[in-house]
Formats: sequence, structure tokens, C-alpha cells
Amino acid sequence: MLTASNITFRVGNKPLLSEVSLSFTPGKLNLIIGPNGAGKSTLIKVLARLLHPQIGKVEYEGTDISRTVEAELAKRRAVLSQAVEVAFPLTVREVVMMGRYPHFGGRPAPTDQSIVDEVMGLFDVSAFGDRAYQTLSGGERQRVNFARVLAQLWRKGSDGHSGAVSSDTAFFCRYLLLDEPLTFLDIRHQIDFMNKVRAFANSPDVVTVGVVHDLNLAARFADQIVLLNDGRVVATGAPIEVLTRERIGAVFGIEPVIVSVESDIHLIFN
Repeated sequence: MLTASNITFRVGNKPLLSEVSLSFTPGKLNLIIGPNGAGKSTLIKVLARLLHPQIGKVEYEGTDISRTVEAELAKRRAVLSQAVEVAFPLTVREVVMMGRYPHFGGRPAPTDQSIVDEVMGLFDVSAFGDRAYQTLSGGERQRVNFARVLAQLWRKGSDGHSGAVSSDTAFFCRYLLLDEPLTFLDIRHQIDFMNKVRAFANSPDVVTVGVVHDLNLAARFADQIVLLNDGRVVATGAPIEVLTRERIGAVFGIEPVIVSVESDIHLIFN
């Protein structure tokens, strides 16, 4: 469980988040939406302890993360930011292996190597594992960074499989935080990524919170949507509850036509 209580974050006198209180449970995909400047990226950074709020607290399983040692937090919390810069001449495999750094000292163990192999295969980047990261396109780099972030959280479950952990396994929760992860990706890789995040988020010990701009992707994949505007929570709940014509019109300044397709909804903007 991830809980944010009465979060207020300011830059100077300007509030970017005001009295935000939310909770996110394991096994669900939670997506944050809102117009530009709503506070989405700021909220993700606060939830990840990359920013410290002036008021309020964030707790992982009841523990205030401001009091958690960074080395321990890094084993359980992984963050994918909008833009990731790698200043050193590293290969793709070396970048993915960076996700395993919190888990070993000195040299990676065979388990770390195996996990890197798995996540590189999952995101279809194995073929250029020996290439210099800097030579990749923006979309290829993003896929490599997806692999790096999941490598940080990936582990063998009691059933022998990686990634997911059976519900009777006594592990602390893992926390996956994604800040606009679909940047640079074409539509095929956007859908592919969301399906893979959806599968990982289903694990009973994983709390997943992400920011997306595409309302239809949010409607299709999210279990819970948080709608932000002007640094405040406008609504939270299932997609069909949050994504109403009137609410979208009030927040985004444009009203969609909403079409129901079986149990899903689709938004059409004219």
C-alpha cells in the first residue's frame, strides 16, 4: 500500500500540489491524468521521494519514506522519468544492469545476469545489447530504460517465475513509478508497453502509479484514475466514474463524445 497524506508542495510561493491525499493498493494499475501544469510529474516525484513536500507525508506500507535509508528504498522503488540522460559511453546491457546495482556489491551475481537477460528479452532490446546506448533512437532508448527500471524490481517468485510473486509470498511490496513513460514511442510500442506494465502491475506485491497524457489509454488500461488540475485532486476512481463528459470539459476545456464498448469506454474529440 502506498499512501499520500495531505501533500502540499510549493516552489517559492507557488503551490504545485495542494492538500493531496491518495492511496494506491497492490495489484492494480493506477494512472494519473490532467492538463499541462496540473502537478502530475510533481506528484510522481513526491511519491518516489525525489521531492520532499513542505506539508504531508508519503508512506509505503505504513512507513514514512522520508525516514527510509536510500539503499533500502532503491531495492523496492523504481522510477522511470520523462528524460533519462546517460553521460558515459555504456552499452545497452550495461545500462540495463544499472537497475540491478542496489542488489549487489562489487560484481553482479548469476541471478542479476539472468534477470537482465529476461527483461531485455521482454522489451525486445536483446539484439542490440552490445551497442553503445548513445547510438540508439529515442524510442529504443526508452525501451532500454523500461528494461532497466523493471530489472530493479524483478525477482524470482516462490513459483520459480520472474516478475510476479504468488500471493502467499511474504515479501515487502515493490513500487513502480512512471512519469510519462510513453514519450518517444510509436503506437505499437505504446500498446505493447502498456500491456506489459498491466501484466506486471497485476502482481499482488506491486504498487504501480504512472502519468499518461492519452485519456483513451488511461481508460483502457487503468484500474484507478486520478484526475489532477491546478495541483488538486478533482476525481479518483474507475475510468468510467472519472472520465465523464462534463468533468473532462471542465478540466481540459474540450468535451468528448464518449462511446461504450462492452465494459470499456472510448473518448472521441472533435
